[in-house]
Amino acid sequence: MADVSTLNTTVVGAEASGMPTARQGREPRGRRPRRVLSSRNIMLYGILGLAALYYMLPLYVMVITSLKGMPEIRLGNIFSPPVEITFEPWAKAWAQACTGLNCDGLSRGFWNSVRILLPSVFVSILVASVSGYSLANWRFKGSELFFAILIIGAFIPYQVMIYPIVIVLREMGIYGTLTGLVIVHTIFGMPILTLLFRNYFASLPEELFKAARIDGAGFWQIYFRIMLPMALPIFVVAMILQVTGIWNDFLFGVVFTRPDTYPMTVQLNNIVNSVQGVKEYNVNMAATLLTGAVPLIVYFVSGRLFVRGIAAGAVKG
Repeated sequence: MADVSTLNTTVVGAEASGMPTARQGREPRGRRPRRVLSSRNIMLYGILGLAALYYMLPLYVMVITSLKGMPEIRLGNIFSPPVEITFEPWAKAWAQACTGLNCDGLSRGFWNSVRILLPSVFVSILVASVSGYSLANWRFKGSELFFAILIIGAFIPYQVMIYPIVIVLREMGIYGTLTGLVIVHTIFGMPILTLLFRNYFASLPEELFKAARIDGAGFWQIYFRIMLPMALPIFVVAMILQVTGIWNDFLFGVVFTRPDTYPMTVQLNNIVNSVQGVKEYNVNMAATLLTGAVPLIVYFVSGRLFVRGIAAGAVKG
């Protein structure tokens, strides 16, 4: 007992004199943890929850309406879940809905969109990545002026260029074809993609490029062996931007193609705005969800890399 009292007296005396003790070393450090149910957190998550509900409500209405039959829809309870779930509207939207003179649903437009999307995304990203890499690391006389002119193209309204491009494609003999639309999407995607790649490559350590040049690496060796493996986040950003823009495009699809080569968005418009027969809201909702499925899947799969790439490519320019 005497030893314990002596130890306590020593510790109290050390704390009073300002000397560090073992008890003080074991005390928690850093900021005091905040309460989970603090007023700040309740307000923050409450506002975020209301915003999420506001934006999710239309999606909820679309989903439940697409799973209802027309007799149930006519009752007018748009927020009530379906009494009897049916997938017939989805099947009809995919294979039977009329899009003008054809009644084969969205299936033909889906494959047209795929044939437009794949080459447009691949070619535009490939050319833009090489262009951005060149502008960031291989400066040439007038490169800054060339870059400025290229970026101006990202802010010119598309409607200004439609008629001249129609004339050019007609003279080339590819107006109304999928090839012509692929060229249009590739050209219009180049300015913003080149900006993204140029800023990303400019943010990488310049010592890597200089060391590779000292070791004798050339233009393509540096690109494929050093820059390309490090550029996965910005490639994901470019892919998401192009997939979303090309898949959701309506203006170019309706102007530069014909009915047999219409993309999915144009066929969706024809289904929804059809004036023949009864307005089938369940089929319209199912067709809308089918059309928007591809961009949603891409965002869900690669959303985190999208944020990383945008942040990395926005710090230097």
